[in-house]
Amino acid sequence: MSASWFRVLSLLAACLVYCGGVTPVRAEVAVVLNSGEGTVSLVDKATYAEVSRTFVGREPHHLMSLPDNSALIVANSVSNDLVFLDPLTGKFKSRLSNISDPYQIGFSPDRKWFAATSLRLDRVDLYEAGTFRLVKRFATPTTPSHLAFDHKSSTLFVTLQGSDELTAIDLATLTVRWKIPVGKTPAGVVVTPDDQHLLVGIMGENRVAVVDWRQAKVVQSVITGAGAHNLVPTGDGVRFFVSNRVSNTVSVLNAQTLKVEDSFSVPGGPDCMELSADRRELWVTSRWLRQVSVIDLPTHRLVHVVRVGRSPHGIFFASHAPR
Repeated sequence: MSASWFRVLSLLAACLVYCGGVTPVRAEVAVVLNSGEGTVSLVDKATYAEVSRTFVGREPHHLMSLPDNSALIVANSVSNDLVFLDPLTGKFKSRLSNISDPYQIGFSPDRKWFAATSLRLDRVDLYEAGTFRLVKRFATPTTPSHLAFDHKSSTLFVTLQGSDELTAIDLATLTVRWKIPVGKTPAGVVVTPDDQHLLVGIMGENRVAVVDWRQAKVVQSVITGAGAHNLVPTGDGVRFFVSNRVSNTVSVLNAQTLKVEDSFSVPGGPDCMELSADRRELWVTSRWLRQVSVIDLPTHRLVHVVRVGRSPHGIFFASHAPR
């Protein structure tokens, strides 16, 4: 082939790619929050390598996408702001200031409310979801931590680590409905798929508390591992992964039978988790090792270690399994 013909074919190929004939392949990133140094690590999911690390704010702990997936929200608790990133590339989009001490954040299923726990300032803030206008501030016992909404958006649940309690806020009346003891240093909380129970990681013990939230009482405890901390759906609508930070394990908890079906090792204080769309890889932030540990779920083997920043906490990527 002559050089001139080669140049013509190259130009045609480029036109197909950039003029709409073929969509160029864009590498997806995993977004990791390094709370100990205020940075965001972007990790190439194909190569399992950190490609950049950028300062985002003071003490970013948790993150989640907007309900329409148009942006990824990073909550900077000490900077008192929210940063919005592109969920696919992790690139900076905008910053919203004057959001006081946002630690854990969440949207109600009906997209009416945006809630943030203020772990340092002992309160829960409730905002309009569309405008982020503060509607009401609820004073709480010390160290409000994680939060969850029921499926009908009637109630907001918050774990209170300092007082070993769980509280429920009525979203119709904007009043505290109840507050009950659940165990030493409660952390992650989720609603079961049937909306019947709450599962609460009891970080100061080795169990998950099962709460009948309509009756406001603990009805069962499930032993998982020391430092039971966070819970993430496995994608099948039945089970949850439970990170046990002290025993360095992740358990698989069946929300229907309320029994542990499996457990595997994850080093360095496993904390937040993200599950690949094909449900074959679990990405786990290892808080004490400055790394993300990637677990091959069919074999339960640690197959990749991704070096990131100090005290990695929240993790997200767009192509995750169903929540």
